[in-house]
Amino acid sequence: MPLYRPNPLRSQKVRPIFQTLTKDAAPVQDTAKPPLKIRRDDKAMLRAAADVTRDLNKPDARIYWVDFLASAFLGYGALALAATTSNTLVMFIAAVVSILALFRAGSFIHELTHIKKGELGGFKLGWNLIVGVPLLIPSFLYEGIHNLHHAKIRYGTIEDPEYLPLALMKPWTLPLFVVSAALAPLALLFRFAVLAPLSLAVPSLRKLVVERFSGLQINPYFRRKAAEGELARQWRWQEIATSAWAIALVTLTVSGVVPLQAVLVFLGVTSGTMLLNQTRTLVAHLWENDGEPLSVTEQYLDSVNVPPPGLAAELWAPVGLRYHALHHLLPGLPYHALPLAHRRLKETLGADSAYHGANYGGLFGLVGRLAVNSWRGKKA
Repeated sequence: MPLYRPNPLRSQKVRPIFQTLTKDAAPVQDTAKPPLKIRRDDKAMLRAAADVTRDLNKPDARIYWVDFLASAFLGYGALALAATTSNTLVMFIAAVVSILALFRAGSFIHELTHIKKGELGGFKLGWNLIVGVPLLIPSFLYEGIHNLHHAKIRYGTIEDPEYLPLALMKPWTLPLFVVSAALAPLALLFRFAVLAPLSLAVPSLRKLVVERFSGLQINPYFRRKAAEGELARQWRWQEIATSAWAIALVTLTVSGVVPLQAVLVFLGVTSGTMLLNQTRTLVAHLWENDGEPLSVTEQYLDSVNVPPPGLAAELWAPVGLRYHALHHLLPGLPYHALPLAHRRLKETLGADSAYHGANYGGLFGLVGRLAVNSWRGKKA
């Protein structure tokens, strides 16, 4: 049985890939397909989004640095306590605090992909040295990947590295999607400690590492191209630094210099941050597109806002990620401006605006909707 049944009008590029997911899918026809029916954009919403946020586009360096450094300080402090205490309850509480704080600090990687060059001098370097390299998630794994997710003609298609039609796939894919993230720290450790050094001597392995193991992506059919220019230079030093750290961590652990408890706690905390991020990813979109290009409004409505008054979203969708749909509408808006932008748009736009269609109440309702749609194998 197929994981999901794609729309017969999907693009020619998508068809062959989706065919590989099933044995009983209909054969691809060589006949010309009719034009896709894309709904019109809500032009009033798009116009208002641009108009009411013109004064909010500049990132505030003080907010970025204070938020990031405070999160990292709390996260590493709690990690150190969890790694050294002999009290199980204290270890558990400290580990949870560390997961939440380091998840917030790590989430700034999303901001790095949207910050224009020169806007926050030194922030990318600081983020990589403090969080990216130590947690084995240097920013090159996301830069050059995430921007493709925002490309109008790529969103939700086979060329989108951050999209899977989870709502149309088999129910067992959802828990697998989340739980698999728990193994990410071990996979990243292997990637940087073993594969990266070996790939320098084996060109075919290097090609595999670049294409398959150099991006924080969820689309298994996406293949990354080698970076060029400034990104290639950033990639080079970040990979060298992360590989050196990974090799050192493995060496110090095997030699007994670093206590096993400390290493296990470190891997447990990083695994927890990955699990939390994957859960957040699970509800960042409705995942109901089967490969067709979408209009901007359709992309917005396939994305999710979880605005106040609920406070829990600040823990599982920090650094503006609770306004993910609004972010797709205005990807250049800094995270600290999103709450005000949301309030302005909510007050400006009428009840019939598409803007209100992407606002949801919380995590559990969204997970439930996705599970139900996956079970039914169709859109809600």
